[in-house]
Amino acid sequence: MAADLSDYTIIKEGEAEILMHAKNEVFFNKTQVNNRDISIAVLRAFISKREQEHEAWLSKRTKSSQKISEKESFESVMEEVPLKAHEDGKKSNGECGVDEEKSPEDSSTTTEESVKISGACNTTEEYGENIEGCSGKSVDITEGKGVRELKPPRVLEALSASGLRALRYAREIEGIGQVVALDNDKASVEACRRNIKFNGSVACSKVESHLADARVYMLTHPKEFDVVDLDPYGAPSVFLDSAVQSVVDGGMLMCTATDMAVLCGGNGEVCYSKYGSYPLRGKYCHEMALRILLASIESHANRYKRYIVPVLSVQMDFYVRVFVRIYTSASAMKNTPLKLSYVYQCTGCDSFHLQLLARAMSKNNSVRYLPGFGPAVPQECSDCGKKFNMGGPIWSAPIHDQEWVASMLADVKSMKDRYPAYERISAVLTTISEELPDVPLFLSLHNLCSTLKCTSPSAVMFRSAVINAGYRISGTHVNPLGLKSDAPMDVIWDIMRCWVKNHPVKAQPPEQPGSVILAKEPVLQANFARAVASLSKAQVKKVARFLPNPERHWGPKLRAGRQITSKHVSLLGPAAINGTVNHEAEEEPKSKKQKVEDITS
Repeated sequence: MAADLSDYTIIKEGEAEILMHAKNEVFFNKTQVNNRDISIAVLRAFISKREQEHEAWLSKRTKSSQKISEKESFESVMEEVPLKAHEDGKKSNGECGVDEEKSPEDSSTTTEESVKISGACNTTEEYGENIEGCSGKSVDITEGKGVRELKPPRVLEALSASGLRALRYAREIEGIGQVVALDNDKASVEACRRNIKFNGSVACSKVESHLADARVYMLTHPKEFDVVDLDPYGAPSVFLDSAVQSVVDGGMLMCTATDMAVLCGGNGEVCYSKYGSYPLRGKYCHEMALRILLASIESHANRYKRYIVPVLSVQMDFYVRVFVRIYTSASAMKNTPLKLSYVYQCTGCDSFHLQLLARAMSKNNSVRYLPGFGPAVPQECSDCGKKFNMGGPIWSAPIHDQEWVASMLADVKSMKDRYPAYERISAVLTTISEELPDVPLFLSLHNLCSTLKCTSPSAVMFRSAVINAGYRISGTHVNPLGLKSDAPMDVIWDIMRCWVKNHPVKAQPPEQPGSVILAKEPVLQANFARAVASLSKAQVKKVARFLPNPERHWGPKLRAGRQITSKHVSLLGPAAINGTVNHEAEEEPKSKKQKVEDITS
């Protein structure tokens, strides 16, 4: 083993350790420590929430059983009262009060009836509906064959690579059950099994590694896993259909997408082919990427009469990561069009407007679903006169559950020593906890000023003006300069017009969008006086919310198996390139070696 270890580098993260070969055979990305830490925080919250839901379910069953037992006992008493009165009447008429002997036919009938009753009770117990006993007494619902027991959650890591994530789940999360790590690459499965043994008995008892296609495995194991984790290199779209079928009802799907160039509008036609939605290149493109991914997962779930409930949606580093719970309900699934919207973005001033896909009408306790009213915007922008680009559909319902976020933030702070990336994930969760939950997308203050060619007001002044106008405003975890507000765009532009009146700008060509906007008089007179809620609680306490990268070249790494060359300087840094290139210097021609030295210098 000592000879073998000399060929490997030991990497420790959290409580797990893995062996990495010097060659780039199995993919490992140090940057994803943030991803893994926040996933562990969500899993801990999920296990706690799952236990609370189970206790509530047991309590509800107990109360229903007590009500039924009381009702039946009351009915039996009411039946006995007239029967006793009838017998007393017979005795008063001079008849003998001795009970009549039953005939053999009557006794046999009684026996058959008792058998039927006992059989019904046994059948009820088999199906877990043993709310009431045959004797009318309440039965403890924790006993019986059919009562649902809360088992430790089973986790599927569909694309495991080195197995570091699965090992951290098994070793760091209390109450976790079996963790199944899959990969379609033999070298990765061998590395994962080697790392499982290297991590001792706990890992060996809880983690199992299989060589399999994740899509086939999930399709052949429907509704078997409480948690399914998808963290592919690139787009997760090919795994979504099978993943939504593999999660149990009420289970968790955790999904990462790293193809941000596609999701943020670099290749709109590719995004539509993968996710069924067209992106727009606005300042809010990273949040739009989150909402496109959620809409895609919902679309795949709907095909199987299922729907999603987002718990946490995060944009970090170079990827987006969503955590959703999946439920089965044909009736609740009909609400999906009410959660989707198209986005209209002005090509001149970057104003955006949302158009709901559908609407619902309630009448006599019935709900009717109708197409959404439209159009939401005219042919030309009412502010600057330019045309609109249309994108979507995107998920326009809330993307976070604030109760979960608060619970996770408290848990992370209480266990800060167990999170290697504590500073970063606590900052992200703090910012998310302050976001307006019901406002899709956001504005950029600098982008507004760029359109008008004016100096920028401070964020506090702009926030105060919006609050004083009677609207809400908050930051966003996606962009330090982003501002979420429920104020319509005409109010936003009126505030900026009032700002420019006090801070004049140079004359611009009349056809420019900024000139057209400033040519109109403001309807709203903005009040820039300092508002109490202009700073969030975290800002008042000076809690860090946006941290710099811990080191240079912090970002996506090369796919496993690729040869490291001089063109990867921007990803890995000159030091990594020098180490690899110098190792193979003898095999390279002099001209190539000179080129590499020039680049790294």
